[in-house]
Amino acid sequence: MSSATAKAPAGPQSARRSATRFALMRLHSLAGIVPLGLFLLEHLYTNAVAMFGEAAYNRQIGRLQSLPFLGAAEIVFIALPLLYHAGYGIYIAGMARNNATRYSYRNNWLFVLQRASGIVTLVFVLAHLWAIRLAALFYGTTVDYQHVQQHVSQPLVLALYAIGSIGATFHFTNGMAAALVTWGITVGPRSQELAARIGLGLFAALSCMWIAVLLAF
Repeated sequence: MSSATAKAPAGPQSARRSATRFALMRLHSLAGIVPLGLFLLEHLYTNAVAMFGEAAYNRQIGRLQSLPFLGAAEIVFIALPLLYHAGYGIYIAGMARNNATRYSYRNNWLFVLQRASGIVTLVFVLAHLWAIRLAALFYGTTVDYQHVQQHVSQPLVLALYAIGSIGATFHFTNGMAAALVTWGITVGPRSQELAARIGLGLFAALSCMWIAVLLAF
């Protein structure tokens, strides 16, 4: 190929954009696991205490609410990472070309489901935040076993919580497998296949736990 027709190498500006995009992708995946994924697991554990009865659940909630600087910690370690993860996730979903209907490979469908479950999770988290955290703060309602029980005793609310919890769990577990690729940990097809299978198994186990928690109320 002659020099006149050879493709010019990418300039420094293009390289900087690629590096920035790569860094943002890594930060996005990291925020989905630490701290948001860990918070999901902690939230599951806290609510699972309800299976041991009303008194045990209220003690657990009391311990959490007595933590020093709880409000500041929620803003720094939950709200801000959630804003970034959700905002950049929406950007990724808008820029992506979903081709699962043309190429019905599992990875394509997982990609589509990851984007869809992200939207479901965001809507669910905002609704849950208002119903449990902000409404209680504004109206002085005590968040305890009775409050949560009354909230999820409505069939529609219970169904929405089941969908939201399962959606958030899928987004977390499938996102972990994707994060391993993003961070260069699973570099070959076999390791990526193993990570995907572990993620799906973890999704099934955690989803069953969420359903058991909801029924405990």
